[in-house]
Amino acid sequence: MTPSPVTPAAKAPDGPLSCFDLDDRQLSVEQARDTLLTLVEAPLPQERIALHAAHGRRLAESITAPIDVPQNTNAAMDGIALAWQAGQARWALAGQALAGAPFTTTLAPGECVTIATGAPLPSGADTVIMREQLEIHADHVMVASPDRVTPGQNVRQAGEDIARGSVALTVGERLDAARLGFAASLGAGEVAVYRRPRVAVFSTGSEVTAPGEALPAAGIFDANRFTLGGLVREHQAEVIDLGILPDCPATIREALDRATADADLVLTSGGVSMGQADYTREALDAIGQLAFWRVAMRPGRPLACGWLGEARTPFVGLPGNPVAAMVAFLQFVAPLLERLEDRPPRPPTRRQAVAEETFTGREGRCDFIRGVYTVDARGRLGVRSTGAQGSGILASMVDANCLIELPDTCAAVSPGDTVTIQPLRRDP
Repeated sequence: MTPSPVTPAAKAPDGPLSCFDLDDRQLSVEQARDTLLTLVEAPLPQERIALHAAHGRRLAESITAPIDVPQNTNAAMDGIALAWQAGQARWALAGQALAGAPFTTTLAPGECVTIATGAPLPSGADTVIMREQLEIHADHVMVASPDRVTPGQNVRQAGEDIARGSVALTVGERLDAARLGFAASLGAGEVAVYRRPRVAVFSTGSEVTAPGEALPAAGIFDANRFTLGGLVREHQAEVIDLGILPDCPATIREALDRATADADLVLTSGGVSMGQADYTREALDAIGQLAFWRVAMRPGRPLACGWLGEARTPFVGLPGNPVAAMVAFLQFVAPLLERLEDRPPRPPTRRQAVAEETFTGREGRCDFIRGVYTVDARGRLGVRSTGAQGSGILASMVDANCLIELPDTCAAVSPGDTVTIQPLRRDP
């Protein structure tokens, strides 16, 4: 039985436009970005997971310090601990303090203990003198150059890192290596995080060939599924790889029905235009509701969006050319993934750089030029293009470390002018 098309939710009188209100219009990049966010009706659910499995996850609850970190005032280096008295060179040795075996007796005036880095300071001590400044004997210690000792030196105070009751990590923060270590230092064995977005990615077309297979005379290798899958993973989401779907409406629809049950977002590139062989669009129309936009940008003008199935799973159809698909992903899909993890809308990261060559755009359209920025000795950014800018030249994205953004009010940029760039994620 053919399911009824999905009906969009009613729009609040003063709320943002639904993507269906703008069907078949030409939109600015900002309009398209903001309106696409209405596809996500609620953030993903939370889950509690072990800290060792939480790298890259986004916190769903803030973490408050249950203890002082460090818990005890302790030594910042190996040496001796004492209550410093100016000018005193000879000190009676009363014992030792180790990180796991503290010295528990209160030091008398004139006494010291040897101490290891991280060991709690004994009662009565306020200063640590490093090992290199000492002569340690069986029952006493001699301090070289006592005039160089400063009271309180080489001591880490309890709560110096964070005090008990303080907010250590806030909801929405991504758990990178430093934050994982910080949470561990507070004794957090598990954390509340948003579930990772699950994104179904697929390709269609009889001419599309999987890498590793023999390429037919009229075939093309399936690059987009790999670039889009890679971008999804770089944004800490999970990929549901539907593979290459044949030009058969029933098969495509069956795959999409399965995807809408498991995925939080369905993503494809190409195959949703008005062409005669647009079996993908036929299948999408059968199980959901779609809108088709023309976005005033290059590359990446055509865009499809909508909801699929009873679950109202968001769908985004990107342009078919590889570079256009990647640029459109960064402008439109990346914010959707953040919205699924309950992040507030935010534009792409932008920086200012000096153009090192002429860049040409067109008024009324936002141009994204693949570029390479560098930093000179004075810390100023300069940027040049990667060369030929065809939307099918995937090598231009390989060479790029930024997108040069020419707004729709700009027709040309001359060398020496300031331009806006969007840095791209690149591993060292």
